[in-house]
Amino acid sequence: MPNENTAMPTESQSYQNPLVKRYASAEMLRIFSDDNRYRTWRKLWLALAESEAELGLDISEAQLDELRAHLDDIDYDRVAQHESELRHDVMAHIKTFGEACPSAAGIIHLGATSCYVTDNADCILNRQALELVRSRLARLLGALERFALEYKELPALAYTHFQPAQLTSVGKRAAIWAQDLLLDLKEVQFRLDGLRFRGVKGTTGTQASFLRLFDGDTDKVEALDEMVTKKMDFEARFRVTGQTYTRKQDEATLHALSGLAQSAHKISNDVRLLQRLGEMEEPFETKQVGSSAMPYKRNPMRMERVSSLAKFVICEAQNGAWVHSTQWFERTLDDSANRRLSIPQSFLGIDAILILMVNVMEGLVVYPEVIQRILKQEFDLMVSENLMMLAVKAGGDRQELHESIRDHAMEVVQARRGGDDNADLLLRLAEDPLFESVRENISEVSDPADYIGCSAAQVERFFAEEVRPALELCGSGGDDSDTSSWDVRV
Repeated sequence: MPNENTAMPTESQSYQNPLVKRYASAEMLRIFSDDNRYRTWRKLWLALAESEAELGLDISEAQLDELRAHLDDIDYDRVAQHESELRHDVMAHIKTFGEACPSAAGIIHLGATSCYVTDNADCILNRQALELVRSRLARLLGALERFALEYKELPALAYTHFQPAQLTSVGKRAAIWAQDLLLDLKEVQFRLDGLRFRGVKGTTGTQASFLRLFDGDTDKVEALDEMVTKKMDFEARFRVTGQTYTRKQDEATLHALSGLAQSAHKISNDVRLLQRLGEMEEPFETKQVGSSAMPYKRNPMRMERVSSLAKFVICEAQNGAWVHSTQWFERTLDDSANRRLSIPQSFLGIDAILILMVNVMEGLVVYPEVIQRILKQEFDLMVSENLMMLAVKAGGDRQELHESIRDHAMEVVQARRGGDDNADLLLRLAEDPLFESVRENISEVSDPADYIGCSAAQVERFFAEEVRPALELCGSGGDDSDTSSWDVRV
């Protein structure tokens, strides 16, 4: 039966968004805070008034000074009071700003529509959030670079279909992870470079109200649009809009975040599987508990959370697609509630993911002995391909040799599954007449390092020639971010 108590619930009695309460950082939360948003609105109103004054409208310096003096002292109680009566958040803030600036009250929001502040503020907040994502992603790539270079020559069993394949190196596998994240970094940078300001367009995007303010002077209308854009530190603006900027820009931003979440999910899967194999392990704190029932458990909690949050961010990208595709003409308001949820929460989710990923990659523990033991169990199967190549060079028939190896290998695998730990493919091949020409070579294939190909060189070249330049282009070395506030929450 529903609780009939109508009093507002306390924090412990009401739903709390875990992205806010448990996962995302203080920095990302501040970006999408009410205070940052509404202070941005006031900066936009100031930029509009300053630009209108510079273009000849009757706005005094004293009025502008009054606006400047009250950019940050927002009376939220008064805003709430106005909004309860007006049912309009922008008008509530205009009235509250005007009460703080009585001499300038009449020129606040002059010629503008609500989307002047709401849409332009969204562009600004999204830019701030993308810049924070870029910083965190650069730090993650820097951690992966250090890890990959350290283990570039450590042989490990590679898997295709999660079945033993040939060899790779631990560092080479990390470079593959970094390759995906590098593409994500470039996508984030591309979205930042292409992010446009809505600008000063009026109620349906025609700038008609501003044309009246400037007595039909289209040059001044165009100058106003450009001046406000520059004051808010944007290089580009949408030249044509309806009442809103095209929601395709939001879709592209969410698509970039989804791509990053996809990469993180793939990496988290690999690390979790390797932890099960015992080859590596995410950080596990001294008093950390893996299971309430099984004291011995060391669950990959951080990477499991990455996978969980990544699914959420990937799904949120669909909101951007639906919002853009279902807008009507110059605007409909059926995007508003959705965007208030999907855009900030996608950024909060990615923020949490990147903090977790940096934490894991900077503390990832590798167990070479386990890697070597697993490799030894499959090594005779791995080197058979090389023996086949040598036998072909000595005059053997490739298809016949392949068939022989396959037959021997299947029997060895079945014998091992039956408990025969001494079953060895190399011993069987040494007794096979087809491999007589390379019998001496069989005893020389004992070093796994000879079977990782160009792994080490690939790692070195990839980070030197692709990752480093990309990090420098983005203004980060990948190792200089302050992570003192990057707490991994419970």
